[in-house]
Amino acid sequence: MVMKKRDEEESRYFKGVKTLCDSGIKKVPSKYILPVPERPQINVKESKKTSPRFKLPTIDLSLLQDCNGRSQVLHSLSKACHEYGFFQVVNHGIPNESQARIISTAKRFFELTYEERARYMSNNIRAPVRYGTSFNQLQDGVFYWRDFLKLNCYPLHKILPFWPSSPLELREEAISYAKKSKALFLVLMEAILETLGLGPSMLKELEEGTHMMVMNCFPSCPEPDLTLGMPPHSDFGFLTILLQDEVKGLQVKYGDEWITVDPISGSLFVNIGDHLEIFSNGRYKSVLHRVLVNSSMSRNSIASIHSLPFDSIVRPSPEIVKEDQRLYKDTDFASFLNYMTTHEAKQKQFIESRKLANIINPSFQ
Repeated sequence: MVMKKRDEEESRYFKGVKTLCDSGIKKVPSKYILPVPERPQINVKESKKTSPRFKLPTIDLSLLQDCNGRSQVLHSLSKACHEYGFFQVVNHGIPNESQARIISTAKRFFELTYEERARYMSNNIRAPVRYGTSFNQLQDGVFYWRDFLKLNCYPLHKILPFWPSSPLELREEAISYAKKSKALFLVLMEAILETLGLGPSMLKELEEGTHMMVMNCFPSCPEPDLTLGMPPHSDFGFLTILLQDEVKGLQVKYGDEWITVDPISGSLFVNIGDHLEIFSNGRYKSVLHRVLVNSSMSRNSIASIHSLPFDSIVRPSPEIVKEDQRLYKDTDFASFLNYMTTHEAKQKQFIESRKLANIINPSFQ
């Protein structure tokens, strides 16, 4: 009897945070309560201490087309990738209206009944479409305050029939945003390759690479100091392009401190992923980030994660580093998925597993 009750309780959590909140809970269930050292430690005093000395790097992409401004933009981009691992972009070519529509569409998906959302629920992390909860629900000992819809976006003509048909506008809006996001990714990567002293020859492979769109829902939480929307982690790909609504929640690790990213109207947040860290042989490092939740408002975001094709090997570029100075093993997308099925994959554990030991005279510090 006790075992049956426990199984019923566990299955309730796998239905997602939105379902829990819709049931009217007033307390955070024990499944979501983090150990004390892992809980967010945010207060006004800390915020005041960190804010004066930190300014989120901002890249104005319109200046890439300016003969006088291009070199300065490339310098700023190189510095942002090397020192921070993240930056925001403005004048990026994705209109405010497009951003608003895809955020609104994501909200409407999470407002569907559980039965409608559950049609896309799967434990198969290789599924072309997957609705789920937490961060890595197959391995998470403690669950996180987040529901998500993951859409593989390449090749669109093959993937589209698997995408949800509700709400009615989801496919149209997701296709439109996916195309705009991929175009922006290629602009950013062309510039980043140039900062590394490389030509654009890799762009064709990146154009045909993996592209995953993740619609995130972080419902309001009755006890936000006990849990997180997502744990500290880095992303697997080359770049992640993040669109946020107006509700704060994203934090990035800068030095020893967690910095809250203020969503600036019209801008997009970009962070370096593990694959770019490997490709650049550690010159550009992937960044740890996490998500806070709050007690008054739900938060939505759209993450577009881009990398090489699924079967491609990611390795330190031979044009950047000699073979005896490489810091990382070869890897691929399948290695990451295999890692995710057997590990919690928090912090930067995956990329730590790809590092070579006993390296002497690395090319970059």
